[in-house]
Amino acid sequence: MKLIVLACLAAVALARPQKDSDAETVLDEREDRGDGNFRYAFQTSNGISSSNVGTPGSEGQSNMQGSFSFPLPEGGFAEFNFIADENGYQPSSDLLPVGPPPPEHVYELLRIADEQRAAGITF
Repeated sequence: MKLIVLACLAAVALARPQKDSDAETVLDEREDRGDGNFRYAFQTSNGISSSNVGTPGSEGQSNMQGSFSFPLPEGGFAEFNFIADENGYQPSSDLLPVGPPPPEHVYELLRIADEQRAAGITF
């Protein structure tokens, strides 16, 4: 029984809010024109920030471009930029993994596929 009580007390102590979680909002700017154009920016006292600009897209969606960053546990900041439009979500950051280059034959297959589309061939 004493072991269970001790384990419960340890769990409560570990679940308590950490000092870094007491972040406050230091910047909060928002603008919505009501026509699909908008922008916002916010920042917290612990270094988390985000900004975003939106415009109406050609297919009824909102196109967005922005960035966000947050502090890393080992120091420094993770910074990301992104575009979200008809072509999907496209993030960029030095922290994102990069795969190996495709084999040479893939470029040849892509060239053949382009030629077939130009000739009107569909599958």
